[in-house]
Amino acid sequence: MIIIKIMIKLQVAMKTEKYDLAIIGAGPAGMMAAVRASECGAHVVLLEKNHVPGIKLLMTGKERCNLTNNETDIRRFAAHFGKNGKFLLSALSRFGVTETIDFFHKHNLKTKIEQDGRIFPESDRAQDVQTLFLRLIKENNVTLLTDCRIKNISHQQKTVEKIILDPAEIKAKNYLITTGGLSYPQTGSTGDGYKWAQQMGHTVIKPEPALTPIAVKEKWVRELEGLSLRNVRISIYQDHKKQEECRGDALFTSDGLSGPAILNMSKSIGRLLVTGTTDLFIDFYPDMDSHALDDRILQDLQQHNNRAVRNILSGLLPRKLVPVILEAAKVDPEKKGNSINRDERKRLRLISKQFPLTIKSLSGFDKAIITTGGIALKEIDSKTMRSGIINNLYFAGEILDLDGPTGGYNLQVCWSTGYIAGESAATLWYTS
Repeated sequence: MIIIKIMIKLQVAMKTEKYDLAIIGAGPAGMMAAVRASECGAHVVLLEKNHVPGIKLLMTGKERCNLTNNETDIRRFAAHFGKNGKFLLSALSRFGVTETIDFFHKHNLKTKIEQDGRIFPESDRAQDVQTLFLRLIKENNVTLLTDCRIKNISHQQKTVEKIILDPAEIKAKNYLITTGGLSYPQTGSTGDGYKWAQQMGHTVIKPEPALTPIAVKEKWVRELEGLSLRNVRISIYQDHKKQEECRGDALFTSDGLSGPAILNMSKSIGRLLVTGTTDLFIDFYPDMDSHALDDRILQDLQQHNNRAVRNILSGLLPRKLVPVILEAAKVDPEKKGNSINRDERKRLRLISKQFPLTIKSLSGFDKAIITTGGIALKEIDSKTMRSGIINNLYFAGEILDLDGPTGGYNLQVCWSTGYIAGESAATLWYTS
């Protein structure tokens, strides 16, 4: 690995070298682009502000790296991104899920498919993915500059002229920005790419946290911290009207909820919170209607009629949840099973099917997996990732206004758009 401090001294002492492609940001999109561009014969320089590339990559999938999702139909894959998903069709048709898996297998990274089609390295190590790209960057003679602080990107009219470092300069035929969004700012994602894009005339859709946990107003949720919920139904209401519904896994945190079901709904929740009070209801038994659940509760009460109800319900609900349910239903936890009346049973049933919480806020960028918003897609050529405003500028990865659900979808955007941008920027030259 070549450190920027060494390279700067060399560049100060000699004439700045002209590259074919300069890439800003050595995350998943930037590294994929660098590898592909160099494979196409381009002389590539990859600039990274951190000491080591791919820091956020190491955090993905709980440090296991959810590489992609095994949804190989490009239209169904793109549909997960809503109306903006159409933008991805061209990139996915050229470098989609199948090509991505083949890429990793070709370079000796074995993969496996898990629940909901999530694809991980067989080793369960995100570091193996980082190591693979660092090896390919070296093998393809990409110039990697780390600890790199960019002061400005100089442009004239519709052309980028150079990247200004301190004290060196980088010049190239084409430029690619892959600086990511604002999620996990501790990894260096501070929104620099948005600022540079705006300075060059691009529209930036307001960045907001996405795939983020939520905080609730009820303080007692801290008692449930760490409790995992499997296959529950979560409904979001505003003004007594259902706005959103999702079924899946969730997790209680110290101040609210997280887990796949919550993360995938967070974007919609954020928009609702702007307009008013937003409520959340959990159905712990989505496969049972009210009558079936009532029969089950009655059966358990009758079977263990001399036991305290708190002990009886522990066979029906997670033990940690039982006292909270009993308090919400206003049922004495020490009351014997044969003493529970119909009204109490009804309250237990209702609270188990509609467990209420009031949403306070989203947790913010420091806990968000990705960013929603970014460079307006109408200003990017979906076939090349080339800017429609600056002739020799490209964008790829999370900086684009694209965000999908958990499960490998967003990392696939990085692989697909990075590959296409790298290939295009290596083969398409702007001449003034």
